Amino acid sequence: MLSHLCAALTPALYTLWITMAYVAGQEDREKTTALKDLLSRIDLDELMKKDEPPFTFPKTLEEFEYAFNEYGQLRHIKTGEPFVFNAREDLHRWNQKRYEALGEIITLYVYELLEKKCNMTKAILPKGYGVMVLNPNENYLDVEKPAKSFPRPSPTEPSDEPAEKRERKDQKEGKKKREFYEKYRNPQKETETERIPIRENASSEEHVLYVWDHFVSKAAAKNVFIMAHSYGGLSFVELMNQREMEVKNRVCAVALTDSAHNIWLQETSKGTQDWMHQHCCNWVSSPETLDTPLDPMLPDCPRVSAGTERHELTSWMSFNSIFRFFSKVLEVKEDDEGEETSNTVTTRSSFLKTKSQEL
Repeated sequence: MLSHLCAALTPALYTLWITMAYVAGQEDREKTTALKDLLSRIDLDELMKKDEPPFTFPKTLEEFEYAFNEYGQLRHIKTGEPFVFNAREDLHRWNQKRYEALGEIITLYVYELLEKKCNMTKAILPKGYGVMVLNPNENYLDVEKPAKSFPRPSPTEPSDEPAEKRERKDQKEGKKKREFYEKYRNPQKETETERIPIRENASSEEHVLYVWDHFVSKAAAKNVFIMAHSYGGLSFVELMNQREMEVKNRVCAVALTDSAHNIWLQETSKGTQDWMHQHCCNWVSSPETLDTPLDPMLPDCPRVSAGTERHELTSWMSFNSIFRFFSKVLEVKEDDEGEETSNTVTTRSSFLKTKSQEL
């Protein structure tokens, strides 16, 4: 009897289980859809900004509690530690903005050093200098965008209120809405800016070309020497591509430090490659001692060690070697232009070849 009862109940229980599973599945789908709809309405970037501290930073090195020591190293005044990028964990945007703010202060500090220690004069477009320091990374201006105006909604129904009173009311309500948005939706909203490219200087390559055309090519200087670091080397090679004969006629020698140029990708001519081989030298990051000759990567110019493996220190470490290089080239050039004192006249190219062999 019991077996017959179980047999009779089984189809009913099975049907009930399927129905309940279907209902549960339908509810899950509805919940999932509702959750997706809710998430789509949330601006995660805006939500993250709620936990960020304000983007307000000190205006001086002293207020940042940093200073340069006697070795020119940036150190914290209290701890003596180097600069730490991750001042606050899990706040990359805030750390980046802090880093940029400190960088702006250091830039002004370097300008001040150049003026006070090197007796240089800061000018937007310098002329007549014995030394020209280019800033090919400054290619645009950040200009604050004007605040957006919010048009008043026109009333849908006629009102007996005077127009002036109604206008004040609309302005008050609009202000409250904006304040609400700023406080709860975007408490740390940054000032909206747009980048305006500097005319004829919108890239590093354009900047170098502009300075050459407007200043170097017109300068009264008899002997021109160029020192270019990293991407500056790429910009110099591009200058060679654009003004090959002018550069060859004016420039005595070029010192590169960890240059980022590539004669293949930049499609330099055979004449440019030959000239670079005779008049350029590249001090690159390497564990070898300073001035140790290194295997050439490309058939453009000799490569020697800068005496450091740190890219940013290659110019500093090879400073003395570079100016000895310039001085020797100038001596040879002056000897060539003077009276011959021997049967064999030494040329700049032969000097560089000899120097490379010595190194």
